[in-house]
Amino acid sequence: MITLTPEAAKQIRFSAKEGNLEGLPIRVAVTKNNDGSLHYGMGFDDVKEDDTTYTTDGVDVVVSETSKDLLSGTTIDYVELEPGNPQFIFMNPNDPNYKPPAE
Repeated sequence: MITLTPEAAKQIRFSAKEGNLEGLPIRVAVTKNNDGSLHYGMGFDDVKEDDTTYTTDGVDVVVSETSKDLLSGTTIDYVELEPGNPQFIFMNPNDPNYKPPAE
């Protein structure tokens, strides 16, 4: 399962509207680099035959069979880590470089 925070879902809906892509799901993909780290990608796309679809916070998210296991349990947020530079971040327990946020 992939979860979007309310801020991430809001930004995805805004991007879909701005790009006239409303109605298309957001595809989330991941590949494993040679050093074991993960590289993420997102974009609006059609659903393919072997995809898994999740609906989270009103947004349809599709994941290919090859990315599904590596993305299991991931939460996507949209945050401003540096002033004036908001970005999507992937909190993925399957990523060897992931450190849970301090509580």
